[in-house]
Order: sequence, then structure tokens, then C-alpha cells
Amino acid sequence: MHAVETYLREMAEIHISGAGVSETSYYPVLAGLLNELGKSLKPKVRCIIHLRSKGAGIPDGGLFAADQLRRLREDDDPLEGQLPARAVLEVKGVGADVEKTAQSAQVSKYLGQYGLVLVTNYRDFQLARAGPGGKVELLERYTLADTERAFWALAREPRKAAEAQGDRLAEFLRRVMLTNAPLTRPEDVAWFLASYARDARARVAAGDLPALAAIRATLEETLGLTFEGEKGDHFFQSTLVQTVFYGIFSAWVLWHGENPTRKESFDWRTSAYYLRVPVMQALFEEVADASKLRSLGLIDLLRWAGATLNRVDKAAFFAAFEQGHAVQYFYEPFLEAFDPQLRKDLGVWYTPPEIVQYMVARVDTALREELGIADGLADTRVVVLDPCCGAPRGAVWQYPN
Repeated sequence: MHAVETYLREMAEIHISGAGVSETSYYPVLAGLLNELGKSLKPKVRCIIHLRSKGAGIPDGGLFAADQLRRLREDDDPLEGQLPARAVLEVKGVGADVEKTAQSAQVSKYLGQYGLVLVTNYRDFQLARAGPGGKVELLERYTLADTERAFWALAREPRKAAEAQGDRLAEFLRRVMLTNAPLTRPEDVAWFLASYARDARARVAAGDLPALAAIRATLEETLGLTFEGEKGDHFFQSTLVQTVFYGIFSAWVLWHGENPTRKESFDWRTSAYYLRVPVMQALFEEVADASKLRSLGLIDLLRWAGATLNRVDKAAFFAAFEQGHAVQYFYEPFLEAFDPQLRKDLGVWYTPPEIVQYMVARVDTALREELGIADGLADTRVVVLDPCCGAPRGAVWQYPN
């Protein structure tokens, strides 16, 4: 059973019983959802309800990384009260206004002590952090239902609701639990960007496709193909979000190359400037047009993706590979995280430069020594097909009889 289905089912059971109170009766259900999702992370994240006061009040819960929870032995004494590494929780009843709660004096106190707070009323989830000057800065938000009435109607059909929104809520909550985690490894950065991209694909799929007609036409003209039928729609949606999110990553890499020591943040809205290939630049300007994306709800996702890139430990990240190879190398882990089946269908596998150099040299040698073509690959009669396929058979030569 999907974790979100379980969550909604248990919420509904408590509500229907008439025995619970509006806020605290549902704490165990929320903790269960967070713990179930936290188990899938590395390191795991665990929710503990009702933390002891550290001078800012008693948070309703905290999110702890696995390394804060040591294994138990008979002679172990409890650790001194730790601050949760990932966030604290401020929980209100289903009828409360999350945004007002996030701006409250109590949340400000928590932010001063803990830095990151997940505010929720069980149907609406708002992540907040301490901004400049101690102001509350609102980050990501996910809303299951706009009203209390709508939420309880949703909870009465938990499986249907989980099929429609379960994966997106789960992705959001995992991102929350990883917001304070260090971002150093390419695979972790890939997961974050792919998570936003999957959310974007879901929004595009549920959006008004006629509103995307201009973008679709641009993609078809750029790629030299036509998206037809249901499969065509799916491939278009996938291509669109990949173009946008991988475009932002590529622009960030180029921006970093030009500004390796500057402290200011990367602005995703400048991506088109750094994407110097004219066709790609024109396409990105088309898909990143705010007036086109606003109705699809993608602007926030792009902003959050940009914010994620700004907290990457660049020294550690670029130590994993040469900066000049980052854009090519990173697409494989990004696509693996975004859509493993699509990666398999498209045959996207990163080939190290040394292997590519060997492949080219081997084909050139075969042309010269086995087929008697003195100029090898430089011969005008040799035609190379699909030079980026990543396998030796991708370099095909044509030699007339």
C-alpha cells in the first residue's frame, strides 16, 4: 500500500470515530508517513514527536538523521538532547491556515533555534527557513486539498487520492527531509533535479495542452519530428521538462565556470544567456517564458531547482569529474533518477572520453589496415552515423564496392 494511502486512510478513521481532537490525535499518523518515507533515504530520517524544549518552546516533532540515533546497548545512557538535523514540525488542525502559521511568532522562534520548520495542517505542507535579518522565508509548499471539507472528502477515497497525488506528496516530503543534508555527490543533485522534473511532468500532463502549442511546435521543429497520439503526448511532456531542468543544470555549470569564486547565487532565469547553442537558447527562452509556465504551476519548481543548485558544495561536486565533462556526464544519473525506463529505451549511458578516443582510433585503424582506406576517417567516402550512440557499432562507415 502506498504510504500516502495509509496516511489518508488512518486520518479518515480517526476523524470518523469522532473520538479525536483536531490536532494531537493525528500526530502518530503524520509521524508514520514521515518515517515510512524517511526509511527510503540514505541516511534514513526518523520523526520524533514532542521534542524537549531547547529554549524556543516545544516543537511538535523533529526530523533526525540516522547518525543521530545510535544503536541501543544495555549500558547506554540517553544522549544529551540533540537538535534535529533536518527540521522541526509545527502542526495545527486541519482547519488552520498554514501560511499564517508559518508567519507566526512561534515559528519564528523555532527558526531562530532550528533553522528549518515544516508547518502543516495535515492537508497543506509549507517548508520555512530563517531568512536574512531573521525574517521567515517560505520555501516549498504542497497542498493536498484547499479546504478542510475537501480534505476529508479526499481521505474517504484514500486509494484514488494516492494514485492521483501520492507520488508527488511523497517526493515533496523526501525533499523536505533532505533540504538540510549536504549536497556533494552528483547522484544526490540528480535526484533533486529529477524529483522537481517529475513533479513538473505531472503538472504538464494535467495542464492545458493547447496552451503548450507554441512550445510543442518549437520542439518539433528543433528535433525534426512530430509528437503523435498518446505516446507522442507523453514523449513531448517528458522532453519538455527534461529540456527545462537539464537546461538549468547546464547553465549552472557554465555559470560556475565563468564565476568560480564569486559568492552571489545563480539565477535560473539567466539560463538562456549561458546556453550558447542558438537552437537550444531559442528553445529554452520559449519554454522558460513565465507567461507560458505560470498556468502550469512550473515557476515555483524552477525556482526551487535553482535554489537547490545554489546549495551544492561545488568543490566536492566538481571533484567527481572534470568540469568540462559535467554536462555530458550528469545526464545519465539525471535520466536514471527521472525515468529509468526512458533511459533504458533511449540507451543513455555515459561513455568516458578515454573510451571514446579508443573507439575513434580503433575505427580509424580498421579503415586503414583492414579496408585499405589510407586516410581512414578523414576519407571523404567515409560516412559516420550516430556518433554519440556510445558503442563501437555506432561508428558506421560506408564504402562503395
